[in-house]
Amino acid sequence: MVLGRTHVFLLAFALLTVAEVAEAQSRSRRTRLRQAIAVSTDVARDSFEVTRDSLDLASAEAERKRGHELDARSTRTLVAANKDAGLRVVISLADRQLWALIGGDTLLGAQVAVSMDEDFAYAGRSWRFETPRGIRKVIEKKENPVWIPPDWHYAEVASRHSLELAAMKPGKTRISNGRYLEVRDSLVGLVQPGFLEFTPLPVDEEIVFDEKLFIPPMGTLNRRIEGELGLFALDLGNGILLHGTPHKTSIGQAVTHGCIRLNDEDIEWLHDMIPVGAKVYIY
Repeated sequence: MVLGRTHVFLLAFALLTVAEVAEAQSRSRRTRLRQAIAVSTDVARDSFEVTRDSLDLASAEAERKRGHELDARSTRTLVAANKDAGLRVVISLADRQLWALIGGDTLLGAQVAVSMDEDFAYAGRSWRFETPRGIRKVIEKKENPVWIPPDWHYAEVASRHSLELAAMKPGKTRISNGRYLEVRDSLVGLVQPGFLEFTPLPVDEEIVFDEKLFIPPMGTLNRRIEGELGLFALDLGNGILLHGTPHKTSIGQAVTHGCIRLNDEDIEWLHDMIPVGAKVYIY
């Protein structure tokens, strides 16, 4: 069958209409869910009551049965999470699991990737990769977040490739053969000796010259990596995020440097439904 331009246009219009209706229905469902969450939160605050003694015993016993020995801070965090009757997020690092809760009801359960809990040292510097336990709040929600890599990212890359690690200077950073690196219009570029021509370096590649990996200055486009944090992120402060990831096989593993990674549908749900100011309990 041969379709004329008119038929093709009508078919495309019909498909577009179906897509728009589906999107409107999805928005409507999310709006109703937000309203239900708001109502449920008020109800839960009025009705959810437990005693300190029974909760302490229940929390401690549950963790012992699962083979988890919690430190004092984790125990306090878990007890506080169970006492909270409002909308909240609870994360078990040992289980690599996240829950969104209202009172005693679970709205979302999701597997997550958590920190590796390891030390790393290179080029005279050291870092500790762990997710801090305790109570935090969502301070900002981000769509299409861009990652600004800390120095440890460049140290890890340098270590893997047996390169020296060097930080670029605020002005010109001289390299071999009279060349130098310079920042112009937020871009790191190369200038050849005897020439004024500035050649911008690719922003999606590491800066390597003379067997050295150079750390680009903060604020430059070379210090940004798009896509590494997925489509959404919830900022908990001090560099700790709940975020998506392109590394799907990492979910359920202890592999991050401190953040909590989630699958796309789970982080989108959290982004849509968890408000700024909501508490996040990590134990």
